[in-house]
Amino acid sequence: MINVACPIIGERERRLVNDVLNSRILASGKYVSQFEQSFAEYCGAKFGIANANGTTSLHTALLMFGIKPGDKVITTPFTFIATANSVLFCGAKPIFADIDPKTFNIDSIKLEETLKKEKNVKAVIIAHLYGLTCNMDAILKLKKKYKFKLIEDACQAHGAEFKNKKAGSFGNASAFSFYATKNMMTGEGGIVLTNDAKADKYGRQIINHGREGHSTHTVLGYNFRLTNLAAAIGVAQLGQLESWIEKRIANAKKYNEAFKDLEFLQTPYVPENCRHVFHQYTVRVSSKERESFMKRLADKGVGSGIYYPCVIYKQPLYKKLGYKSGLCKEAEKAAMEVVSLPVHPSLLAAEVDEIIKVVKSYKK
Repeated sequence: MINVACPIIGERERRLVNDVLNSRILASGKYVSQFEQSFAEYCGAKFGIANANGTTSLHTALLMFGIKPGDKVITTPFTFIATANSVLFCGAKPIFADIDPKTFNIDSIKLEETLKKEKNVKAVIIAHLYGLTCNMDAILKLKKKYKFKLIEDACQAHGAEFKNKKAGSFGNASAFSFYATKNMMTGEGGIVLTNDAKADKYGRQIINHGREGHSTHTVLGYNFRLTNLAAAIGVAQLGQLESWIEKRIANAKKYNEAFKDLEFLQTPYVPENCRHVFHQYTVRVSSKERESFMKRLADKGVGSGIYYPCVIYKQPLYKKLGYKSGLCKEAEKAAMEVVSLPVHPSLLAAEVDEIIKVVKSYKK
């Protein structure tokens, strides 16, 4: 089976992990600091706070900018559930705005409609889904107009760019995940980026029991720390990220060319001013065809995935909280049609050709 994801673990990762093991400094250590500095610099941010995972990164980012119980936070319903759950962790209320059907990202027009409808919105979380940045010109104009805090969920967008500026450098804060299937990984891990020195100081307290100094705790904090072991893997992975991104882009270009005339399938849309890093290569197939299409792929040894088959507010948890179906029609339609194909840099040329062959052989 050609898998949708295939983490790369090389000799440098093994060497740096062994260095940590030999040092016996397994929790916080030099690699955590190095990783924070290197990843922040790569993305064009001043500060990086490494922590346990993408979910804790989102939670921390919201707390850093004062989101509290009862606050309203607008976000997209078409993303991994952690994006909205992080709002619930703060005791705040997630409010959902629909997506652009071409990019799968939050629609700036729908976002403004929601901002007009919902008064006193404190923050907006945008998600750069599948490795494509949102329309940042439009969103930053709304930020200026409506005075909300902007959090970027960049958990799928390592190295993605909008007008040559990297994802994670636009908002008040951003959150990245280094889960094992991401474009670069630490197994589990995350980081919060910000340019705000005061927020950075507070964020470091949040992830470390509220500490100020060794034994003084001045705010409510959590144990969200990243280990030195995980950070060592991150240091090694970051050095290879650009070459891996280029392979993803090259694979996606081959698919786009091969699939452009297929009537049953819609290839990913990439705006001219964006660098799509293809965390997922996601196509659209009619909801009536999706199951049989994916079965055909599986029968021929090609893995595929659906990210995401259910919008967040239709999940059982959110139904219990009072959310109703029909809030975001484009997101609900996308959830019925998306299929992701293998695009990762471990793919051999022969495997890419085989995927193309299998997809093109599908008959409606």
